[in-house]
Amino acid sequence: MTEVLGPTPGEEFDELRGLLFSIAYRILGSVAEAEDAVQETWLRYESAGTKPVSAKAYLSAVVTRISIDVLRSARVRRERYVGEWFPEPLLDDPYDDPARSAELADSVSMAALLLLERLSPLERAVFVLREVFGFGFPEVAAAVGRSEAACRQLAVRARRHMDLGRPRFQADRQEREELAARFFDALRDGDVDGVRDLLAADVQLVGDGGGKAPALARSVVGADNVSRLLASFFPALAGLEASVEVRALNGQPGAILRDRAGGVVCTFVLDTLDGRIQTIRSVLNPDKLGHVGPVGDAWAITRALRQTRRPD
Repeated sequence: MTEVLGPTPGEEFDELRGLLFSIAYRILGSVAEAEDAVQETWLRYESAGTKPVSAKAYLSAVVTRISIDVLRSARVRRERYVGEWFPEPLLDDPYDDPARSAELADSVSMAALLLLERLSPLERAVFVLREVFGFGFPEVAAAVGRSEAACRQLAVRARRHMDLGRPRFQADRQEREELAARFFDALRDGDVDGVRDLLAADVQLVGDGGGKAPALARSVVGADNVSRLLASFFPALAGLEASVEVRALNGQPGAILRDRAGGVVCTFVLDTLDGRIQTIRSVLNPDKLGHVGPVGDAWAITRALRQTRRPD
């Protein structure tokens, strides 16, 4: 009689890797830190003396605890961060669950991740496990080391904070993609009026350079100001052989700006509401772009743009 063997620890871990990364990324807002948390989870799992009853419950709890510890130290660093802090842009979420597709898509957006920053590390972990991934309170309690009653209270507080910060209406995916396509087409053409027509009156353009990149996207407010600024330099990018790759980032319409060698200079993500672009967030900090591709020289792009705009 042939013995039927179950999956090895490595096979179990590989099957759950996408889930573990997705949990860690939502808690940490960092691709690099999430990958490190997943790797540390594997090391602990590999060295565990006994096999857990549920690999999913065990590994999810371990990656959550590691992420909470990392977040606590990261929050101290973020208090000293130069300028606006944004999460690292995410190209693709490796975890998919059709039953929770709406929660997963909403929770990975830049806007949602910035709202999560307002929560304490425990509130954030409880919200992610319970509201995003649908874990039961017994599993949540085991993961964060609190009682079920305490976790229910943490979940209520976290939901309240998140609901207060969320916009009441969201455009559907097709509407957002069509709006983004019109926006980037108008930018390429230098069409100031066309860009302005797609922006909310109080639109914000905000950049995260971390003090390590030029202020290509300093905080600018108002449709007139934002449209003039963007339409003044986007058409010139073609002359520099730079390219704008329109694609979804963090589940939102966005784009990647690359230099002539294909190096990533920055990313853009668009928040849309009521048929208008409300916020444009740009990540320029080179420390946050390495996972997107080879990092380009934003300073060189800025110098070249200034040269093209100088009078002869």
